[in-house]
Amino acid sequence: MIKRSMQSVLGTWLAGLLALLPLAVTISLLAWAINLLNTYIGPKSLVGQLFAYFGQSFVKNPVLQYLTGTCLLLMAIYCLGIVVQSRLKKPLAALVDRTVRRIPVIGSLYNLADRFVGLLDQKQDADIAAMSPVWCLFGGDGVAVLALMPNPDPVEIEGRVYQVVLVPTAPVPIGGGLLYVPKDWIRPANIGVDKLTSIYVSMGITPPPNLSKMPSGAPVIVG
Repeated sequence: MIKRSMQSVLGTWLAGLLALLPLAVTISLLAWAINLLNTYIGPKSLVGQLFAYFGQSFVKNPVLQYLTGTCLLLMAIYCLGIVVQSRLKKPLAALVDRTVRRIPVIGSLYNLADRFVGLLDQKQDADIAAMSPVWCLFGGDGVAVLALMPNPDPVEIEGRVYQVVLVPTAPVPIGGGLLYVPKDWIRPANIGVDKLTSIYVSMGITPPPNLSKMPSGAPVIVG
């Protein structure tokens, strides 16, 4: 009787823990995000001190200086958005092409960042074809991994054709491992980047579509 009572109490306690766990995980993720933002753009960060510098002309209190500088930055970004939506968008893009994109290293980083922002912004001219979700079947018929192909151009290594893929991490798919796998291990996933992201964010709870049987070495169609 005592053993059954203990099992009942333990089962009830576990039920309560499982009910509380999603809320606890959500609070933990929010706390992590807030702490991350505070580290990089908080009042004591380098960026926060820059915000406070712009607010010194209006208020004396350090906290109010930071808040004032932040508001000024938000207003400046809004004004920039108005300019971008106006007829000055093309001249600004041309100016960036003639300056930032031509700087060694910085230009390459800017191009990569611009492509990612284009995906998030769902621009019609974004390079979607260069960011195609694919299945990687290791060994040709082994472990299947849902990955992202950032570049459709193959790479030859010691006489064998390889393809570069990015394997995201769950539940934060903005990071991951960059792998070069044999081209004949890759199959098209036939899903969008948003679907791939939702699969990784859900840590596999959202199921991927079924992969139809394809012959080994079938061409990978991107786009």
